[in-house]
Amino acid sequence: MKQVDVEEAMSKRYPEIVVLVTQKSKDGKVNITPLGWAMPANSKPRCWAISIAKKHYSNKVINETKEFCLCLPSLKQKEDTLYCGGVSGWDVDKLGKCSFELLPATRIKSPLLKNSIACFECKVIGKFDAPDHTVFIGEVVAAHVSDRKDKLYNLGNHNLQVLK
Repeated sequence: MKQVDVEEAMSKRYPEIVVLVTQKSKDGKVNITPLGWAMPANSKPRCWAISIAKKHYSNKVINETKEFCLCLPSLKQKEDTLYCGGVSGWDVDKLGKCSFELLPATRIKSPLLKNSIACFECKVIGKFDAPDHTVFIGEVVAAHVSDRKDKLYNLGNHNLQVLK
């Protein structure tokens, strides 16, 4: 192995998971945030960890509401996922510009996204403040699946694909 710049080594992490995180603010605004920084974080109870930049609107909403819904996107959601990753929830009503279909959650206020592979309703049970991100730990309080099998992955440089 040869020593390289950290960023060069980080580029080798692809393909990586892509998730869509929905949040619903206290005033009722629904926001959708695509993330690559997500992972299962516990087995009993099941938890997801997500990492969101502190400057992002979604960080503010999750800090206030203590919940989020994590969805695994399908190929049908590719263009909307790319769009939502390129605009800020501070400035844009992302839902108004997308074709995402919302479904009601059963245990939290943040909605599910129809056509996702799976959705996990999460209540925040902990968080860690990194220098420019917050890592939220969400306990899964309900889970939902569809019949879809075309899960998206990030191959880098805004290239989302289904792996075969």
